[in-house]
Amino acid sequence: MLAYFGPQGTFTEQAARSLAGAEDLVPFDTVPAALAATRSGAADAACVPVENSVEGAVPATMDALAEDGPLVAVAEAVLPVRFSVLVRPGGTEPKTVASHPHALAQVRRWLAEHLPSADVVATTSTAAAARSVLAGEFDAAVSAPVAVRHYPLEVLATDVADVRDAKTRFLLLRRPGPLPAPTGQDRTSVVVTAVDRVGALSELLAELALRRINLTRIESRPTKGRLGEYRFYVDLDGHVAEPRVADALAALRRHSPDTRFLGSYPKAEAGGAQTGNEGFVAAAEWVASVREGRGA
Repeated sequence: MLAYFGPQGTFTEQAARSLAGAEDLVPFDTVPAALAATRSGAADAACVPVENSVEGAVPATMDALAEDGPLVAVAEAVLPVRFSVLVRPGGTEPKTVASHPHALAQVRRWLAEHLPSADVVATTSTAAAARSVLAGEFDAAVSAPVAVRHYPLEVLATDVADVRDAKTRFLLLRRPGPLPAPTGQDRTSVVVTAVDRVGALSELLAELALRRINLTRIESRPTKGRLGEYRFYVDLDGHVAEPRVADALAALRRHSPDTRFLGSYPKAEAGGAQTGNEGFVAAAEWVASVREGRGA
C-alpha cells in the first residue's frame, strides 16, 4: 500500500500513480500522517510533494523528514503544473473560485483575465475545492486534472497556468533499506543542522565545492528549538555509492553530527555533470597500497 498526501484528485495522487503504477493508493489528510503510516509499517511507501518551482519548498514535508524516524527517498517525480477549472454541470458564470493558496497564486493572471468579477477563496487543497464545488459551496475550483476522475464536475478550462514551465517535485519515500543502484544521473538529499558559529554554513558548502559536487538546492528551516538555529536541506548531484559523494557526506557528518541522510535516487529529469570519481578511487587505492606496504 502506498500512502500519499491527499485527498483524492490532487497532483500528489498523479505523482503517486506515476511512481507506483497500479499499487494500492491510500490518501492521508496531511504530509506527516502519510509519512507516519510508512514509518509504522502501515504503508509500504509514501508520496509527498517537496518543492514547487514557483512557490518554493513545502515546509510540512521538510520538517516531517527531519523529525521522528528516518525515511529514505528512492525515487522522484516531476510534474508540470497545469490546472483545470471545474464547475458543476449546467452551472452559470462562476461568482466564486476556490483552491489551495499555492494553486491560486499560479493562476492569478488567468483568473483576472477570464473571471475578473469572481471572488477568490482559499481552501486546504485543490481537491477540497472540487468537493466544495460539488457540494454547492463555491461555483468553480482550480484543481489538478486528475480531480475529474473522482468528482462529477465539468471542465470549464484546462491547461491553465500563469507560468508555463512551472513544475512540482515529489518524493517516493520508504523505510531505510537497500538503496537504488547508481544510474549516473542521480540525486542525493541530506539535512544538516548547522552549528551556530561564524562560517559554519560556508564550511559545509566548501566540502562540496572541494570535491566538485554540484549543489542543486539548499533550503533552510528553523529547528523549532533555539532561536537562530537552522536546518539546511541540501540536494546534490551524485549517489552515495560514488566515492566523492560518500567522502563529502562523511565530511558533512564531521561538521554536524545531526546530519541526516534522506536518500540517493535517480533524477526524474536528467541534467548536471556527475564526473570526477576517478581521482578519489585512485587516491583510495594509493592509500591502501601504502597501508599494505606496497608503495609510497
